[in-house]
Amino acid sequence: MTKDTAIKLFNENQVRCEWDSETEKWYFSIVDIIEVLTQSPDAGAYWRKLKERLKKEGNETVTNCHTLKMEAADGKMRQTDVADTETLFRLIQSIPSPKAEPFKLWLAKVGYERIEDMEDPSKSIDRAMEYYQMKGYSEAWINQRLKSIEVRKDLTDEWKNRGVQEGLEFAILTDEITKAWSGMKVKEYKEFKDLKKENLRDNMTNLELVLNMLAEATTTEISKTREPVTFNENKAVANEGGTIAGNTRKAIEQKTGKKILSKLNAKHLENGKNNLKEIE
Repeated sequence: MTKDTAIKLFNENQVRCEWDSETEKWYFSIVDIIEVLTQSPDAGAYWRKLKERLKKEGNETVTNCHTLKMEAADGKMRQTDVADTETLFRLIQSIPSPKAEPFKLWLAKVGYERIEDMEDPSKSIDRAMEYYQMKGYSEAWINQRLKSIEVRKDLTDEWKNRGVQEGLEFAILTDEITKAWSGMKVKEYKEFKDLKKENLRDNMTNLELVLNMLAEATTTEISKTREPVTFNENKAVANEGGTIAGNTRKAIEQKTGKKILSKLNAKHLENGKNNLKEIE
């Protein structure tokens, strides 16, 4: 079972779910998932008992559950316990059901692979190549994508050396670079490509990837030369690096008469295209 296969079950019609654009997470109705996995005639009662048992065991998973208003069977909007994907997988581990077993086996496999990757990072690269090949990406695109990972790592290492904090500050600087070269922040770019949780770089064409790499590599080199101290100085460097790539994008567009920013995404691979090289 793959992650995509696992998530597809949650996207069945009988499972209510909502996308939160702020947190960029899917939230699923817990009672609906329980009904799918257990076939219980009273999924609500099953969830109440499970929640009580988990609390007694000191399991903190329950505290990570939220409530959202969702349409009930009677057509009315009612408060419903929901969980994001990570929390949901943890809850599934506590459900004794044959239908839950494939999820448990998949999670165990993913955990084992993660430990292997920590012991031998090259295995994660091999797995990434296999993943992209299975998805239908071209060899040229895969090589480009793996190179972009290296470029991104160089940039984040440089940011760490300059005292930039992972998380929010990384995100702000990434937005600065992306907007400077593409004209859109990361969230806007993902909306442009009709993406939600998907990785933006995994949905870029070859040229988009090249320009993004140029922006990040240039930012890294400027940072090493200028040695910014404050966050605002790092932000200015990020803008400069992105702007250089942005000017390159405009020059290419002027020469070719074609827009580089493309709505094309990985979903098009499933519709007959064998790579993301084409630009619509």
